[in-house]
Amino acid sequence: MRVVLASASPARLRILTAAGLDPAVEVADLDEKAVLDSVAHASVGEKVTTLASAKATTIARRIAGAHPDALVIGCDSMLHLDGELVGKPADADEVRRRWRAMAGRTGELLTGHAVLRMVDGEIDRVAEGHAVTVVRFGEPTNAELDAYIGTGEPLAVAGAFTLDGLGGWFVEGIDGDPSNVIGLSLPLVRRLLAGVGVTVTDLWQR
Repeated sequence: MRVVLASASPARLRILTAAGLDPAVEVADLDEKAVLDSVAHASVGEKVTTLASAKATTIARRIAGAHPDALVIGCDSMLHLDGELVGKPADADEVRRRWRAMAGRTGELLTGHAVLRMVDGEIDRVAEGHAVTVVRFGEPTNAELDAYIGTGEPLAVAGAFTLDGLGGWFVEGIDGDPSNVIGLSLPLVRRLLAGVGVTVTDLWQR
């Protein structure tokens, strides 16, 4: 059964590859703001899950001809801090503002997940959910933050930080699933796969 990751995130691909899968990658070109606006009054968990589902559904329809019996996994991560749900920062100034707000505090990294099982080119079964991990942020100096921004890394990731990259130097600890902070919760995906009738060990590339 072909597994397709509906995400451009190299970190998500690394997680799945390290965990024994060999997914194809397809990137959904979505108007994420429009999707979020459509669920403006939903909970934060529902918002990230709606984004993940929209990505997975877009890709499932795109690949139906080439991979009619695929499994499509869609994800979307955002940081919840001070009642605000934020994704990737727009520019370096936004990274600085985010880190001034985050430094020495905790936030919640939420990742929405959607797993779609296709049969004969049609979406047959769907399982969705979201995972939450509490992140305890350190307090980088101005020089450290300037250097981090200069690498470009925080501009490419939700919440303007990573756990598995250079940003890991500035994370004091987490409470919850570390793979969720990186971008895809393995325990949750295993449960969602079961929800569409797939045992994860059957997908392992041996």
